[in-house]
Amino acid sequence: MSNALAIAATTSALQNLLLARMPAIDADLGDLQVTVQPLDQARTGITQAQLNIFLYQALPNAAWRNLDMPRQVRPGESGMPPLALNLHYLITAYGRGQNDTSVTNPRVLGGAMSVLHDHPLLGREELAVALPDSAVAAQFERLRITPLPIGVEEISKLWTVFQTQYRVSAAYEVTVLLIDSCNPVKAPPPVLSRGVASDAAPAAVLDEARPPFGHQAARLGEDVLLLGAGLIGPHAVARFSSSRLAQPIELAPRPGGGAEAQLVHLPDVSEDANALARWAPGFYTCALGMRPAGAPASLSGPVAFALAPRIVVSPLAAAAGDLALSVTCAPRLAANQRVLLIFGERQVEPAGIVTPADVSLPSSVDFLVPEVAAGQYLVRLRVDGVDSIPVLYNGTPAVAAFDPAQRVTIS
Repeated sequence: MSNALAIAATTSALQNLLLARMPAIDADLGDLQVTVQPLDQARTGITQAQLNIFLYQALPNAAWRNLDMPRQVRPGESGMPPLALNLHYLITAYGRGQNDTSVTNPRVLGGAMSVLHDHPLLGREELAVALPDSAVAAQFERLRITPLPIGVEEISKLWTVFQTQYRVSAAYEVTVLLIDSCNPVKAPPPVLSRGVASDAAPAAVLDEARPPFGHQAARLGEDVLLLGAGLIGPHAVARFSSSRLAQPIELAPRPGGGAEAQLVHLPDVSEDANALARWAPGFYTCALGMRPAGAPASLSGPVAFALAPRIVVSPLAAAAGDLALSVTCAPRLAANQRVLLIFGERQVEPAGIVTPADVSLPSSVDFLVPEVAAGQYLVRLRVDGVDSIPVLYNGTPAVAAFDPAQRVTIS
């Protein structure tokens, strides 16, 4: 992970980004220089258009200050948390010539702010190229670039310290930079015996419930991969819990799993006639428990899991103008669930929701999409923040393509 070179790598990545992107959006800045000098030395020996990036402050990130790096420190182990930093930069623009009074000055600043607005994340490849030995590209959190409000008094003090003439500037924050501690993690040996004997099965350690195909959610009829440690044992059962359900749903893993990985199949209506009513779309917690005969059950810590709805859209073709659209949702919607239609890039509130008394039937949601122009629109249903998956996988190896049954053609 990141080491002590991470700050230098981040600064260099910003410099490379602005130097590469700004001439492309403003051809008049072909002679632009991007420097990383202190304010009092930035303009030394330079007369062409210039942008200076000055790191004026590095502050601890409060949210990460006492957190262990995910998946690096297990229960019972101790280690120093990473050094978590927010980097504050001052971006200063200079025009051409010694007096720096041309219109080039605001053009330089405007170009820089436009680039940073359109590029709010520093990519892993950009960080790796900037300083390969820093390893910052492999850190867990992405580096985000955001404008930093800075008052007149604060910026005046900053320029006064360097005893140089003020130039038009903008402040930005890059967060969060995680620098690993050099101290090793302490992992004590396992305890061979304890003072109190127990017949309870050892608790599993569950790290992740991973949906198929790299999606953010799974659907009924698909397998969920459980990853962790100690996941094999007598009478293992996966427990899915949600505030939308009256009671948790317990499913046995598929045969053949190991201590670090288990597959759990989510039955659809062809395998469980009550599947549409037992489940509800949305967010769940998943835990793995062991229930040996005659002994207390043990349960792992929960991990997040999302169940996406399967939808059927009607009609799939219509004339331009106001569009009445009907979407069926399986599994059925629970009471008071938040439902939205994502039609292309628009979000539409439902006009009506019907959940039939027959528990074998899906819910139906009606929408009115106003003033739809000609074109093709991808349709998704968002339930409690979880979107339906408009993607199909065909062939070997599987190739992803948008599902034609979830695209509406307007002519």
